[in-house]
Amino acid sequence: MKKSKFVLLLLSVLMASCGQAQNAPTEEEIKKLVEPRLGEGVKVDSVKATPYAGLYEIRMGNEILYTDKTGTYVFNGHIFNLTTGTDLTRERIDDISKIKFSDLPLDKALKTVKGDGSRVIAVFEDPNCGYCKQFRKTTLQDIDNVTVYTFMYNILREDSFTKSAGVWCATDRNKAWDEWMLNGKMPAAAAESCANPNQEVLALGRKLGVSGTPSIFFADGSRIPGAVDTKALEAKFAKLKQ
Repeated sequence: MKKSKFVLLLLSVLMASCGQAQNAPTEEEIKKLVEPRLGEGVKVDSVKATPYAGLYEIRMGNEILYTDKTGTYVFNGHIFNLTTGTDLTRERIDDISKIKFSDLPLDKALKTVKGDGSRVIAVFEDPNCGYCKQFRKTTLQDIDNVTVYTFMYNILREDSFTKSAGVWCATDRNKAWDEWMLNGKMPAAAAESCANPNQEVLALGRKLGVSGTPSIFFADGSRIPGAVDTKALEAKFAKLKQ
């Protein structure tokens, strides 16, 4: 498309958006329009006007869609600011996905302190998760001055529950977890030898919308879904200090 045609098209869109703003429906009206159109049983938590292109954000839990003012069209994807390169949708998802870190039941997690332990994270891991094992072998081995709370979140296989229970019932839980995740060696403790928090952690993860492992939560309540390398984790810690 030639530049002049693109400019004309952009001006047309902006003018249309200005015209729509004069008679824009309320967010609640759009919610009432779009919710039944998304399918039976779909619950829309909120509809919010965005500052771009006349779009409205539809929030369902931690999922975001976009619609127009009539609730006729829906857009499933990420919106980027081409000037800054910012993923606006990702920023919004990160914001609505925040938790209250102090509410986490840390007594149901394994606790490891490295160095001064000043930086704190909570990690949800499945004992059968290959990415979790790699994350632990590399990033968590290299990082220092951090306190790591590990929630054994059993979602991949049925025997994940047995392995996690065996670790929880071991005399030294942290050592048992590392032996399994790093060396593939299960503890000798029987899974039935003590009570374990498997079901409570499973319910917690579902409540927080943890759909995959590893999932990393930070002290400010933000999260990173998936494994990251040491450089990315350090960058996240640096950003939290700003």
